[in-house]
Amino acid sequence: MKNVTDSFVSLGHWPSAGSFGFNTDILATNPINLSVVIGVLIFFGKGVLSDLLDNRKQRILNTIRNSEELRGGAIEQLEKARARLRKVEMEADQFRVNGYSEIEREKWNLINSTYKTLEQLENYKNETIQFEQQRAINQVRQRIFQQALQGALGTLNSCLNNELHLRTISANIGMLGAMKEITD
Repeated sequence: MKNVTDSFVSLGHWPSAGSFGFNTDILATNPINLSVVIGVLIFFGKGVLSDLLDNRKQRILNTIRNSEELRGGAIEQLEKARARLRKVEMEADQFRVNGYSEIEREKWNLINSTYKTLEQLENYKNETIQFEQQRAINQVRQRIFQQALQGALGTLNSCLNNELHLRTISANIGMLGAMKEITD
């Protein structure tokens, strides 16, 4: 490491050979070099730097303008979306109200229809019961009549003998003859 620093130190002590040379003293030459470089940069770079800054300023302004336009479009879309949402909510409420009233109407229609059907079934049941009762009564009457007729025939047959039978027939013939004479 000592050799490297020695070489820099030895460079700093070059003898002047004439009119032109390098001053390697960093502390003495740095402010001068910096002022020259800054002066050259300001002189030549002022236009370029100004153009760069103007371009950057225009891009920032364009970006802000575009952002404002996008913000305005987003606000407009948001308002449209809110209006659509309100409209859809109103339609949903209307459908809900209509749906509930339709359900209520259908419920009452079903109740009324069921009531009418039950009433008809009750009437059919009553008619069927009356018909079956009448039929049963008629069957009982026929059976009683047949039994009474059979009983009467049995009694007549057991009580009548030939002589009584002939007298009854003669009396009936006599009555028919008398009725014929009256009608003539």
